[in-house]
Amino acid sequence: MAISYATVTWDQLHRDARLLAEQLIAEGPFQGIVAITRGGLIPAAIIGRELDCRLIESISVVSYDQQGEGEQRQGEPKVIKAPAAAGDGDGFLIVDDLVDSGVTAQLVRRLLPKAYFACLYAKPSGRPYTDRFVVEVPQETWILFPWDTAPLFVPPLARKSV
Repeated sequence: MAISYATVTWDQLHRDARLLAEQLIAEGPFQGIVAITRGGLIPAAIIGRELDCRLIESISVVSYDQQGEGEQRQGEPKVIKAPAAAGDGDGFLIVDDLVDSGVTAQLVRRLLPKAYFACLYAKPSGRPYTDRFVVEVPQETWILFPWDTAPLFVPPLARKSV
């Protein structure tokens, strides 16, 4: 299966986070938010602002091992920072940027079984583990988030060597 790439800009991320927040108003109010680091930090900040929720906790889960130059392999997920303020998740909203395979989401849901899980983007394998998302993307699509990319100079086509 060929991998395709989708680039999410800062503007698009902000619009999608606000759209998600708008949908979440009916599910709240939430006493706090648990951001799954690192990808959930920025969406959680935007959603926290829109929902007027100031308690933002985090959970840090590591599930990818660095293999070599740029290569990563998903391994067994490990919690390296627990969300102490969230208890069993009652009254809390879990926020992430993407649910991909669902490995991280399953772990977090086991730790916070009473929380509501929302993310910006969902792939088919991870979709069953989220309560709400904004955009479904194909499983073979690799999302390039704004914090993963940098603008680069691209020469005009007329200067491109043939």
